Amino acid sequence: MGCDRNCGLIAGAVIGGVLAVFGGILMPVGDLLIEKTIKREVVLEEGTIAFKNWVKTGTTVYRQFWIFDVQNPDEVAKNSSKIKVKQRGPYTYRVHYLAKENITQDPKDSTVSFVQPNGAIFEPSLSVGTENDNFTVLNLAVAYNNTVDGVYKVFNGKDNISKVAIIDTYKGKRNLSYWESYCDMINGTDAASFPPFVEKSQTLRFFSPDICRSIYAVFGSEVNLKGIPVYRFVLPANAFASPLQNPDNHCFCTEKVISNNCTSYGVLDIGKCKEGKPVYISLPHFLHASPDVSEPIEGLNPNEDEHRTYLDVEPITGFTLEFAKRLQVNILVKPARRIEPLKNLKRPYIVPILWLNETGTIGDEKAEMFRNQVTGKIKLLGLVEMVLLGVGVVMFLAFMISYCACRSKNGK
Repeated sequence: MGCDRNCGLIAGAVIGGVLAVFGGILMPVGDLLIEKTIKREVVLEEGTIAFKNWVKTGTTVYRQFWIFDVQNPDEVAKNSSKIKVKQRGPYTYRVHYLAKENITQDPKDSTVSFVQPNGAIFEPSLSVGTENDNFTVLNLAVAYNNTVDGVYKVFNGKDNISKVAIIDTYKGKRNLSYWESYCDMINGTDAASFPPFVEKSQTLRFFSPDICRSIYAVFGSEVNLKGIPVYRFVLPANAFASPLQNPDNHCFCTEKVISNNCTSYGVLDIGKCKEGKPVYISLPHFLHASPDVSEPIEGLNPNEDEHRTYLDVEPITGFTLEFAKRLQVNILVKPARRIEPLKNLKRPYIVPILWLNETGTIGDEKAEMFRNQVTGKIKLLGLVEMVLLGVGVVMFLAFMISYCACRSKNGK
């Protein structure tokens, strides 16, 4: 009887040990299987999950415009007083709903090229007025319609997954010809996705033709998006800092007068890529801009939550599942003796014209598919690993303790 009991306890301990060992082995093996599957599915080629969603996004993207209506134009023209503005909006359009075109794979350098058609459908239910309202922004929105962005040429990840979606050339070039030195380089992706296995310590770089430069985002927080854990990367204030604050920005300062000898911050002169027009880009309501930029304008209310740009990136795949791109278009107005409305101005103004908010969130159906095919399977695998390891360790310890206690009792 004693032998049978001892044998049973030893057998239980052995089974527990096997389960624990199996659970321990499953951890690195499972991680390798996940890594292999992700690396296969994020390649931009026919038949992968990434390619299907890359060709035509399933995310509904809206572009909203707010106009800055100047309340005291006569007073400004006569006395060079502060400009009082009041924002009016939003005027909302649905954009980025067209599939990529002219998709061409190049196996020689593992790249895929394409153009992105632009379309804009007015959404009256999400707008304060109609397209017949007489605002400059509507002309801009119409100009955006029926245009094409590109040609983009990006790495498909076939030979190096760490380069997937990174832009090789834009319109046949690796540089923009607008800036000096490294500021002129086209870096990163188009922000729709990034190479997989994103770390919080990473800086995510991406190119934005809207602001005529490459820019970057840094980790801000962890967010739960429709049951999917994502990393929220935010555009830092440092990206538009002055060279005094951030020496890396020295080549974005292209003149000395308006920038107060390159000490002003929060605005970017993009005139070179707008046919010489005096256009400046900033965050909405001059968020993170220096006081000398915002001081001459009354009626602005910068707010971090409403006016910052962010990307919600699923870290395992590198897919951007939600984003908010916010920027403001401004015009430089300077004294001009030969122009009647400007001859009495005593100082230059960077005048806000409009700001836009372009947002997109993964749809419920896509989110469910993502949970089922990606995050759900990974969670299940992790749960199985922990259960096997935990149960195995508990069984092994329990049976061994019982065996030792039984041997001790029999010895007495």
